[in-house]
Amino acid sequence: MSGKPSLLFVSPQFLFPLDAGGKIRSANILKNLKGGAFATRLLMPATSGEAARWKGEIETLADAVTLYRPSPRNLLWKARRAAGLFTHIPISVHADADSAARRALSVALGEKPDLVVFDYVQSLAMAPADIGAPHLFFAHNVETEILERHAKSASGAMRRVFAHEATKMRRFEDRACKRANGVIAVSERDAGIFRDEFGAATALAIPTGVDAGYFRFSPPEANAPPTLVFIGSMDWKANQDGLFWFMDEVWPLIAAKRADASFTVIGKNPPRAMIERAAAKNLTWRFTGFVDDIREHAAGACCVIPLRIGGGTRIKAFEAMAMGLPVVSTALGVEGLPVTSGEHFLLADAARDFADAALRLISEPALRAELAQRARRLVEGNFSQQAAAKIFEQNCLAILAAAR
Repeated sequence: MSGKPSLLFVSPQFLFPLDAGGKIRSANILKNLKGGAFATRLLMPATSGEAARWKGEIETLADAVTLYRPSPRNLLWKARRAAGLFTHIPISVHADADSAARRALSVALGEKPDLVVFDYVQSLAMAPADIGAPHLFFAHNVETEILERHAKSASGAMRRVFAHEATKMRRFEDRACKRANGVIAVSERDAGIFRDEFGAATALAIPTGVDAGYFRFSPPEANAPPTLVFIGSMDWKANQDGLFWFMDEVWPLIAAKRADASFTVIGKNPPRAMIERAAAKNLTWRFTGFVDDIREHAAGACCVIPLRIGGGTRIKAFEAMAMGLPVVSTALGVEGLPVTSGEHFLLADAARDFADAALRLISEPALRAELAQRARRLVEGNFSQQAAAKIFEQNCLAILAAAR
């Protein structure tokens, strides 16, 4: 490790299990940075149970790992988080300004790292006024854009709440971009927004990486049953919004033509309201909740991505394509990914168009096979996790060199 510049990676969340896109992206970048140009140290919260349960996996993430005990997620913590609605900073930022996190980061900064990487812009809330080292933030999304999209789609009081939070987040992201030595985004599109709208002097991008060996090719067979799946964390509001829309506007059109069609939602924490609504409508929907391995639940199906709000890039889209699952998606569902409708997936934004595209995938084995093969070749040939981590490392080196 001697002779290498030191990199401190600050994660505001415990990274295991790998059950959300941000965790998957950060963990795999860290694993592939280890042993490279930097001597890496990871700082992240963990309960004693988490530290014991995931000890072996934690050690794969960095040359050195420092864990700190997070504040208990009790009623007092929830009340403090809710109080963020009435502060000048966004509620998600207020939640990351945890006293335990601040203390742990202060100790880590005392070791004088050469470069500090803050995972998500919100984690800058735990940083002191003087970080004392060049730093960047790793932006999995443009957070302001997500909140503005929520405000546009919401109604009543929630529209005002989201609009207010978006205004606060725009100020926070603007200050973060001007303060940091650089930003690493997950697409060239997002990097351009950080430069053009927020004045980031240096905003670089990385591709979305997927383990094509793990997500082995398992497309639907020619005579496969009409099965559709959605893959994603169901405690993410953008996923909830998309699936409620799919349930109410799209699924009835599919079921009217294919009464034998079924749908599986693969992801942790599906909201009770969604499960109850599906039951009340007597839908052929199944909710898996958290699963250790999505492959056994998704293999041989067609994948839908009915997102209407959100940001960043969808790792789950590339994972589905790596597995050979033919995909129908809204434009936002594949935003930032270099894919072409009709070649790698089917694009549909209106409810009728989305239903028609899903019905085509169900009914046309040749179309399914063509999309699956082309999408797999694209992901396998261009978007490995190793390639994404290498570009991340190069971007960190460039930002550090410019800061020096």
